[in-house]
Amino acid sequence: MCGIVCYIGNKEAKPILIEGLKRLEYRGYDSAGIAVQNGNQVYLVKTKGRITDLEAKISNSEIKGNSGIGHTRWATHGEPSDINAHPHTDQNESVFVVHNGIIENYLSIKRRLENQGISFKSETDTEVLAHLIAYYFEGDLVEAVRKALSEVEGTFGIAVLHKDCPGKIVVARRGSPIIIGVGEGENFAASDVAAMIRHTDKVVHLDDNELAVLTKDDFFIMTTHARPVQRDITTVEWKAEDAELNGFPHFMLKEIYEQPEAIKNAMRGRLDPGEGVPKLGGIQPVWEDLKKCRNMAIVACGTSYHAGYVGRYIFERLTEIDVSVELASEFRYRKVNFAPNTFVLALSQSGETADTLAAIREAKRKGAKLLGIVNVVGSSIARETDAGIYNHAGPEIGVASTKNFTSQLVVLTLLALLIGRHQNLSFTDGVEAIRELQALPSKVREVLFQANHIQAIAEKYYKYNNWLFIGRKFNYPIALEGALKLKEVSYIHAEGYAAGEMKHGPIALINPEMPTVAIVPQDDMYEKMINNIQEINSRKGPVIAIATMGDKRIKELVDDVIEIPSTLNYLYPVLTVIPCQLIAYYCACLLNRDVDKPRNLAKSVTVE
Repeated sequence: MCGIVCYIGNKEAKPILIEGLKRLEYRGYDSAGIAVQNGNQVYLVKTKGRITDLEAKISNSEIKGNSGIGHTRWATHGEPSDINAHPHTDQNESVFVVHNGIIENYLSIKRRLENQGISFKSETDTEVLAHLIAYYFEGDLVEAVRKALSEVEGTFGIAVLHKDCPGKIVVARRGSPIIIGVGEGENFAASDVAAMIRHTDKVVHLDDNELAVLTKDDFFIMTTHARPVQRDITTVEWKAEDAELNGFPHFMLKEIYEQPEAIKNAMRGRLDPGEGVPKLGGIQPVWEDLKKCRNMAIVACGTSYHAGYVGRYIFERLTEIDVSVELASEFRYRKVNFAPNTFVLALSQSGETADTLAAIREAKRKGAKLLGIVNVVGSSIARETDAGIYNHAGPEIGVASTKNFTSQLVVLTLLALLIGRHQNLSFTDGVEAIRELQALPSKVREVLFQANHIQAIAEKYYKYNNWLFIGRKFNYPIALEGALKLKEVSYIHAEGYAAGEMKHGPIALINPEMPTVAIVPQDDMYEKMINNIQEINSRKGPVIAIATMGDKRIKELVDDVIEIPSTLNYLYPVLTVIPCQLIAYYCACLLNRDVDKPRNLAKSVTVE
């Protein structure tokens, strides 16, 4: 959940590191630091606060050097402070370490080192790595890192400098991503491609328990047991401009508006209207088993979990598969028994979500076949699953996921449709589904045209401290997602509920100071939702309805209406979630929140 960036080459490292940290700030932003090496001298600067605070601190300093490491932190061990910021050093300030992850046995290592007279300055788990590497250093930095990591339990993505080893950076990973960027006369490493995409689109992903040595002219990879590793260089499919604001005030709003294109990209080259059957080449390795699948577990966290929840309803509508949806953070602690030919499907934007990775590894131990739907090519989940599908949604910088969510919904629909057409779903149903999928981008634009109207609704209600979101069936998970978005970026308390549960408790909360967002398209749950709205009306609760265009009846029952185009029942979530995203965004802006970097949150959760 922190950000790492490294550079080694012929250019000045400082500006490259600062630029990379700015692009990583969505991964952590409570403190930051850099270590820049110039021969046997290493300049270390770190501070509590944002990257701009770090920039200010080094603005007048003469930091020179052609290699360096940088870090932006999301605190786990130890509060945000100058001392707890990375890089960390040993007591002689010879070793410099940046670290993402959690060292679970750091206390026992710390006590052992303290008993040998080593003193510690910070509250972090990371500092033990610096002291441990220094303890083992006898002139060979790679060997010292290897020996230190052999004692470590937990997760790490690290980068290491040593003042006596100029021209060399050592990186390693276990459970937290590290990616090498390959340049000409220069090399990079980072926890996210975004940190180095302006300089190179050629990358190599490290696997768990691998270590790499970077010089300006080359790199080599080995396992932490010193076995050499050969790994192909791949090309990133997006450009640096894709991660720019391009005139928008926030990445969240930009990414909301990118959803028509993201949906197109999720479908590009995958639709065959003539047969009503999608084409998904990524699942070919398991296709014969998938056609016979009758049990599937979808595992995910946060917004991806809500997408998986919608996916369950879609699979039940289009296939003969029984689907469960599991919080990845709970999944591996349960006793699970898989029926024969069960598939576990992992959903993750980054492909690096720690809990989701742990869940699929546990599922693999229990004999399940693994599928992945991820947005990042070459990510850990993409590599560890048996087969899968890329979203192709492009980079998502805003911490609150928007375009990846709708992209996931489309990919889940394509997968369910493909399986369904090889089971009992009719040709007519398949053709109709593809026709409506193709219409989604333009229908999303119709919703976006109402942004000013949605902003006016936000202005009416943003001062209310408690909100309720309700929906049924396909749109129940959208109620969960709408509440999550409002909480994430505006810090307003909100709850998402299945509307049928209102009388089982939540209705006690209804009063004139609690708005309810009712997701009520004209689907097979419409009459039931109308009943729920009337129950709220009778208790004088204000209601904002997300309803199908032309629905005159709903306008007589609610205070405000946001209209969406008509579509198939199981595709409504792609449209109904857009107003929820915009409500959250505009409320956050009106409350002067940091929309793209909400407090206490980071984009990619790579620690448990």
